[in-house]
Amino acid sequence: MLKFLFLLIPVFINAEGLKSLIEFAHQNNQLVDSKQLLKASKQKELDAKKSDYYPTVDVGAYYQNLNERTTGLAGDIYSGYAKIGLDIYDGGKKSALVKQKEAEYKASSYDVDDTKSALSLQIMQDFFNIMSLESSLVSKEEAQKSLKVQLERMNAFYDASLATKDDVDRLQAAYDTNIYEMESVKLEILTLKLDLSLKVGKEIKLLSASKFIDKGEADFEVIDSVKSLEYSKRSIENLSDSIDSAYYPQFRLEDTYSLYDYGNTDMTHPKGVDNQNKILLSVNMRLFDNASISNTKQAIAIQSQSLAKHLEYKTKEQEMFHTLAKERIKINEVKIKSAESALKSAKSAFHTIEQKYTAGIVDNVVYLDALVAKTNASSLYETSLNDLQIAYGIYYHYAGQNIEEFINE
Repeated sequence: MLKFLFLLIPVFINAEGLKSLIEFAHQNNQLVDSKQLLKASKQKELDAKKSDYYPTVDVGAYYQNLNERTTGLAGDIYSGYAKIGLDIYDGGKKSALVKQKEAEYKASSYDVDDTKSALSLQIMQDFFNIMSLESSLVSKEEAQKSLKVQLERMNAFYDASLATKDDVDRLQAAYDTNIYEMESVKLEILTLKLDLSLKVGKEIKLLSASKFIDKGEADFEVIDSVKSLEYSKRSIENLSDSIDSAYYPQFRLEDTYSLYDYGNTDMTHPKGVDNQNKILLSVNMRLFDNASISNTKQAIAIQSQSLAKHLEYKTKEQEMFHTLAKERIKINEVKIKSAESALKSAKSAFHTIEQKYTAGIVDNVVYLDALVAKTNASSLYETSLNDLQIAYGIYYHYAGQNIEEFINE
């Protein structure tokens, strides 16, 4: 016995729980990585807009040569300069654009969280669907053992002329059909495991039992996809504010300091100043653009209205799915009780009929019906248990919670 348990240790060690799969996926899924990179790019865009508040410093140089020298100017002029510029007033454009980029960054942050939440939900559903299929496979394997015993027994009877060919064929057909169904289930399991492996970011072989903690009514929070839409809408509104700045005066101050050197000079082409400091205050204001800015603002306003409608729909959708998820839990609890009662009855009926069949009191049609009923009832009961866990996961998701926080492994 101890030796058998020792052989099973590697199996338990390599088995993957739902919570650990979700946590691993959050760190290794390429879709999450993609959203993280977009978030990082939005952070850089925000940093760039914040830097616009600082003065600009430019340096440059030039060389000028006049083949036909102009009176009063040297033939060769060398110059280097440094220029400091500062926008004194821009009509609130910088402020609005910083707010826009902050909203975009917030939206991208919630996009990351929404991708993780959606991924968690998909992994959870795949996990418990695999569990249901594996339970179904176990039920069919148990049925296969019973069929094999009865088929061998019936062949022996047939060889002894105590059974008909029809009796053997019925059992053989049931045996072969069960093999077909087992292979079909194995393919479904393989398909789901490969899909789960892609989502998690590593190969999945064995799964360990996991369950959700029933904490009753979970706190309701807006889901991340809705929060992302809200900040996308704010971003559009702030962009609209930045466009308004075009109608206000723009004040800019610049200070340029230049150094000069000269060549090819004489009395009529003298050297100029050695250095010069120039201060420039400029004012600019848009007076006419044939409604270009106005039309742009209207287009952005329409985009904002579109996002508002989308946001309203998604908010109602979450509330609807949240309500439905609570009902799903109640319904699945009832289904478990029904499936459990059906399984007890099917097991009891099969045990009795199997004894009668062995004693020759009932025929193989009755036996096969009882075996199928027991197999289906067993599979249905295990599936109902896993469906309840899926219902819990969906409920916590649409309550705006991180479902991994409610998993007990």
